[in-house]
Amino acid sequence: MSRELFLIGIGAGDPDWMTIEASRAIQQLDVLFVVVKDGDLDDLVEARRVVVERHRTTPVQIVELTDPPRPWRTAPDYDRAVARWRTQRLEQWSLAVGRSLRPGQVGGFLVWGDPSLYESTLAIAAQLVAAAPADAPIRMRVLPGISSVLALAARHQIPLNRQGRALQISPARLLRGGMPAGMDDVVVMLDGAQTFAAIEPDGLDIYWGAYLGTADEILVSGPLSSVRDEILRIRAEAAARKGWMFDTYLLRRR
Repeated sequence: MSRELFLIGIGAGDPDWMTIEASRAIQQLDVLFVVVKDGDLDDLVEARRVVVERHRTTPVQIVELTDPPRPWRTAPDYDRAVARWRTQRLEQWSLAVGRSLRPGQVGGFLVWGDPSLYESTLAIAAQLVAAAPADAPIRMRVLPGISSVLALAARHQIPLNRQGRALQISPARLLRGGMPAGMDDVVVMLDGAQTFAAIEPDGLDIYWGAYLGTADEILVSGPLSSVRDEILRIRAEAAARKGWMFDTYLLRRR
């Protein structure tokens, strides 16, 4: 008898940002796998708990997975460090699923935002499923969620794309030299180095948001040259107050 593994997108922060499909999936779970990151933040743990309580009325078995350390922030070879971290994750998750998920049961991971966007869970889970033994196969379901990118556009009341123009979603490190050639609209996620403040601002607007979907949500928009210092100040104050920062922004060429 096969097993099922759900990857459930739970949105960017608001527990109401859950699809009916995702809510039903949480109710079907026999086992919930929870990835606990080093120094995991109380706010995020509480948000995840609220999501489960709001969309489930019966207890569920919880299996905690301690996330391997993330050394690539200081590693000289970024790609190799990430590959090693993913391998460690795969080994740990495969062992946990093999031990905890019995034939006929449904297991699941809750994924912030959407499992398909800026997230490693799907890639690792796909390898886990592919390596499952023939006598205990696993079927995977991916349930989409509201990403911070979509939440950002909704909060600023703007379309992400413009007619006849491409949209790029990029890690911040690729913008160190400025906007990519030929791109007029770029979304950046988790810019810990505040790269937006170091690039040439002329002709660019920014739509910035932090803690989207939560009570602490902050939004700033305007010409990059005019608001970048304000964003830096607000961002630093908020990060000092809360102890963490999740932000997303759109850079748009006029």
